[in-house]
Amino acid sequence: MKTALNIVFAVIIVALAYFLIESIMKPIRFNREKDAREGAIKERLIDIRTAQETFKAVKGYYTGSFDTLITFLTTDSLPLIFRLGSLTDEMIADGITSEKEAVRKGLIKRDTSYIPVRDSIFYQGYPLESLRFVPGMENTEFQMSATKVMTTSLVLVNVFEAYVLNDVFLKDLNRQLVVNYNEQRTKTTGFPGMKVGDVKVPNNNAGNWED
Repeated sequence: MKTALNIVFAVIIVALAYFLIESIMKPIRFNREKDAREGAIKERLIDIRTAQETFKAVKGYYTGSFDTLITFLTTDSLPLIFRLGSLTDEMIADGITSEKEAVRKGLIKRDTSYIPVRDSIFYQGYPLESLRFVPGMENTEFQMSATKVMTTSLVLVNVFEAYVLNDVFLKDLNRQLVVNYNEQRTKTTGFPGMKVGDVKVPNNNAGNWED
């Protein structure tokens, strides 16, 4: 009888130790995996922001379409201006009041060439088609939109946002820990996911992980 009780107690102790260790390790494993996924998503969202800002510099607005954005990156070019010389005090004294006039008279040079957009903002061989996809999630795209909003100073500005919800990229992890994390992120950033830009309030295209 005593031996049987000892065995029962030993089993109970082992089980309690397991559940104690598991209760400690579960959030540790969750945070480790969450941080790894968020790191990859941040990099992708930063690339989307770079692409959107380049698109706007050329087109004058943002796009809500990944097809349009990727086509732009694949086929469009950016002007590269070669500058030789500048407007001097002597030129101004001679009555030349603008750089454009000095260029026309051949006193300074301005030559324009064009380089592919993709070569100017991304490394050679960057997989542009992957820009739309959440890292580690095959065929799962970021949500992206673009519009214009009125600022408090009554200026109409172009804005965009791209995001993925925690419920999407953490969906295979512990559900209660994801719920807890959603509550935490909503309190600190106002959004339960990873996002760059905002279509409601202009924020200079900041990511919601950035201060």
